[in-house]
Amino acid sequence: MDASELQPVEQFLAAHSPFDTLSKESIQYCARKISIGYYSKASAFVEFDKDNPKLYIVRSGAFEVRDPEGVLVDRVGEGECFGFSTLLSGEKVVNKVAILEDGLVYHLPQSVFAKLRSEHRSFDQFFARAFAKRLRNETKFSAKDLTTTSRITSIMSSQPIIIDAHASVMDAAKLMREHRVSSVLVIDNQKLTGILTDRDLRNRIIAEGLDVNTLVSQAMTINPVTTHANALVFEAMLAMSEHNIHHLPVVDGSRALGMITSTDILRSQSSQPLLLIGEIGRQANIEKLIQVSKQIPLLLQNLISADARAEEIGRVLTSVTDALTRRLIELNQQILGQAPMAFCWLAFGSQGRQDQVACSDQDNGLLLAHEPDEFAGAYFEALTKAVCKGLDECGYIYCPGDIMAQNPKWRLSLVKWKGLFSRWVNTPEPKALMHASIFFDMRPVFGPLSLFSELQDDVLAATQNNDIFLAGMAGNSITESPPLGFFRKFVLERDGSEVKGMDLKHKGSALINDIARVYALSAGIKEVNTAKRIRALMDANIINRKDALNLADAHEFIAHMRLANQGYQATNNFPVNNYLKPQHLSSLMRHQLRDAFKVVHDAQAGIKLKFMRSF
Repeated sequence: MDASELQPVEQFLAAHSPFDTLSKESIQYCARKISIGYYSKASAFVEFDKDNPKLYIVRSGAFEVRDPEGVLVDRVGEGECFGFSTLLSGEKVVNKVAILEDGLVYHLPQSVFAKLRSEHRSFDQFFARAFAKRLRNETKFSAKDLTTTSRITSIMSSQPIIIDAHASVMDAAKLMREHRVSSVLVIDNQKLTGILTDRDLRNRIIAEGLDVNTLVSQAMTINPVTTHANALVFEAMLAMSEHNIHHLPVVDGSRALGMITSTDILRSQSSQPLLLIGEIGRQANIEKLIQVSKQIPLLLQNLISADARAEEIGRVLTSVTDALTRRLIELNQQILGQAPMAFCWLAFGSQGRQDQVACSDQDNGLLLAHEPDEFAGAYFEALTKAVCKGLDECGYIYCPGDIMAQNPKWRLSLVKWKGLFSRWVNTPEPKALMHASIFFDMRPVFGPLSLFSELQDDVLAATQNNDIFLAGMAGNSITESPPLGFFRKFVLERDGSEVKGMDLKHKGSALINDIARVYALSAGIKEVNTAKRIRALMDANIINRKDALNLADAHEFIAHMRLANQGYQATNNFPVNNYLKPQHLSSLMRHQLRDAFKVVHDAQAGIKLKFMRSF
């Protein structure tokens, strides 16, 4: 390349870590040694020259690094590198690099990479840390409790035994005997329609004296409880326990992917979170329940120490909170008697989103089937006060804003809840928009799902394509911004003491929650968990794949940093809060955090452009 061609290469290198730490002469040397490769998405994977390893520096495009089993190890975009693991370890290339978007990549020869490492300590440290992080990503689950953090794909049967709904139960019994299984999935027109188990054959055919030529469709369990491939083993165990079942089909939409049974789970390790939830369910009085709840901080510490994903930690901790709430309701109903009408206990905010961490307070409400009379009003007042008091004693402090079911404002009939949401949506004043950030992330914890669904369907029908409301929500979501100033320097604020830090909750995670919420409400998406909302938005092409993956990565990274920081605070007996001090971070982590905040900043700009153009 001549001088005019080298200049843009030099400028690009000088703007990205770790080349930005090199001298001008070293950057010029790199630029002269670099070759350029074009990678087309149509090629699917990068082809490596195994005899000539090199550092790959992404100039444009997007790539995914996956291990030989296809598990995602890293996602790489502009200014980031891959190929350094082989250069550092001397091992042959084993990972595959998928091409997500067409891109240009700079190739740095192995000899140049080695020379820069030997001459520049900062350059060497950068890749040593990146390599260590890559190893953690590849092995992060190996030391953890299988049922806490593993996905069900690790233990499920990936070739489920299937039978047509129009076959006879005799055919089904023969199939089960042949494959030595205790259940078969029932398919009708290529869609999962039911499940037939040993228990079904006993109870519905043999005990009833029916003919063995009876159709499978007449004996099966219709609309069985199912799970999805991304679910945790822990969640599958919880579903089996709650529904008293021993077989759980794994599906993708209406397509059967596999089967997980209680026997599969028994072969795996026991789960601390599930044991804790089981212990919660066995407590016969509130005093003992409060005692059991004291194990929750230790559970959080164990999950953080195991380097579990932030999304998984949130789901596990929220499952424990849900179990506590349900048991408190059951124990208090044993005292107060049966409820005078159907009701749903609603979780809002972080519990609703299933992303609880340390320092969680209560955000809940009560949904009643219809307007209560004097007796019903007194019953639900007593129940909600007792449950909220119990949650407080279990470590979930009273909500400072009094958003709790014990407050009559948030203990309403279905009609009144609909009216309240209607006013917030159709009159999006500042207070209504403030409520939206809490109440629109709602989920049922106890009570009939049909009652909650009627409310949620009504709310989503009102918000979908509602330009004025969505503009107000979008405006509200950009009142705060990530803590990045000029030249990508962190903007620090005091945490209530003399020490300055970055608020990872309000200036990080909460902003991504707000962005995902606006998009989800605009599209009528029922998911409430932020990570699931982002995936649903990507699947529906509402957010393009690259932006959605970047936002999901930023959400996980910021949440993980927040949890790791809280773990550090708790271990060292410091007050646990959301403030992170930049001096506690390595240069690599600071670089990644800046990138995550930049993604949030760009997403805020995108939401402003989409929803506020006419306002």
